[in-house]
Amino acid sequence: MARRKQYDNRFKAQVAIESIKNQRTMAQIASDYEVHPNQVSQWKRQILEESPQLFANGHTQATSDNDRLIAELYRQIGQLKVELDWLQKKLDCSVEQKRWLINQERGSPSVLRQCELLGLPRASYYYQPAVESPESLLYMRLIDEQYTKTPFYGVARMTD
Repeated sequence: MARRKQYDNRFKAQVAIESIKNQRTMAQIASDYEVHPNQVSQWKRQILEESPQLFANGHTQATSDNDRLIAELYRQIGQLKVELDWLQKKLDCSVEQKRWLINQERGSPSVLRQCELLGLPRASYYYQPAVESPESLLYMRLIDEQYTKTPFYGVARMTD
């Protein structure tokens, strides 16, 4: 018993495209590719009917992939936002400890962003306490000593 010939998809597409071009007759195409003319007509009809879905499916597939990617990215953003809020509530440090956590190395987030993440006002990061001069410290110490020895000089007379 003779088996039917099996043609691969590329061969079918090639024959169908040749017939769509209308440069030769169906009989000529059929004899060149050694297939029946009815088979050439069937493949031509099939490619003409299914070509709109080929383009639609490709676009739909790309759109659905993009939609899935966007949904996943939004999910990750939401998760990171929740984790950041939780971290800011749990991070109970002094201002000095938060200042110490900020990293100014290249490649790390900006100081502004790090301050926002830590819940630290940027002015607090840059704040440098005023340093008293040794002379002022000496005068303040002498005034304190004098006041402790004679506290009554600090009281103003009400009789004048």
